[in-house]
Amino acid sequence: MSPQQRSQAGRPRLWEQHCCLPLLPTADLTELTRYPLGSYLSVNIGYSPQSTRESLELVTQFRRDALTDGRFRLVHSIEDAWPETPTAETESTLALAFDLEDSGPLEGDLDNVELFYELGLRSLLPSYNYANAAGCGCLDANDTGLTAYGRELIRKLNEVGVFADGSHCSVRTGLDIAETTTVPMIYSHSNFAALWAHPRNITDEQAKACAATGGVIGINGVGIFLGHNEPASRAERVAAMADHVVYGVELLGIEHIGISSDFSFDGEEFNDVIFASPESFSEEYTRYGRLQWTPPEDLLGESDVPGLDEVLAARGFTESDRSAVFGGNFARAARQVWRD
Repeated sequence: MSPQQRSQAGRPRLWEQHCCLPLLPTADLTELTRYPLGSYLSVNIGYSPQSTRESLELVTQFRRDALTDGRFRLVHSIEDAWPETPTAETESTLALAFDLEDSGPLEGDLDNVELFYELGLRSLLPSYNYANAAGCGCLDANDTGLTAYGRELIRKLNEVGVFADGSHCSVRTGLDIAETTTVPMIYSHSNFAALWAHPRNITDEQAKACAATGGVIGINGVGIFLGHNEPASRAERVAAMADHVVYGVELLGIEHIGISSDFSFDGEEFNDVIFASPESFSEEYTRYGRLQWTPPEDLLGESDVPGLDEVLAARGFTESDRSAVFGGNFARAARQVWRD
């Protein structure tokens, strides 16, 4: 095992492809320091309710707060995100980039992809749960896939160097992304419907199409997508994440599976939105009660439950295997997609 593949304490370096702070300029960026130093973090800066102006204000404030704090390094290139040879500086900071969970904040102007890219955007998904100008969402009854605009969006993401992300999209939209992209796509935070039948989870066909592009599927830790949403079921959620990792590896090969917990630092506020917005979230989001998440501390064994790293090791995953799943696979795909 080469030194650059492991973190300071012998744990895998973590590539967290999607997590959420409150979508407010007043959000406390220091919450992200719950992740192990040396990690790469992609933080959401908007989905369907946000305008271009609101998401730009948000990312500008997050960047300002990160520079003021000093424990973060803003991502401009893959070497900023995931240096092949970590240094004392990179191992003592958190790499920070951003994602959009819907194309709505572009407001139909594809030139805004370049604008957001310059501010650290490195992944974007076309549609969040329901149909928009780009394509259909996972909660739509009528699935017509990507629109003509949506296909142009995928081509623009390829050109600029931003991951095209199929999470929250419909089955057909996800398959259309795989068909349209010329570089690896991702499902940043999606689990397997074969293990738990939820509309937010993806089919084997979607997973195979993603892998055929060279892409990666990030397993998330959200209770309703794992079948373990009880507040006390933290260990069960970690074990279920491991189940999805194992399933994905057996289906696709280890090089196509990653970790992307979808942890919400604004969990209480987000639950309030879900239960107050039946037009945006179906019964499949509310029938299990308020959402529960797997926190950062439960990924790499820094809490009172067995961490995902430990659980995977017990299931026979070698250090090299775990390094690939916890970060190396997303980093490899990023080297093929990102422009810098």
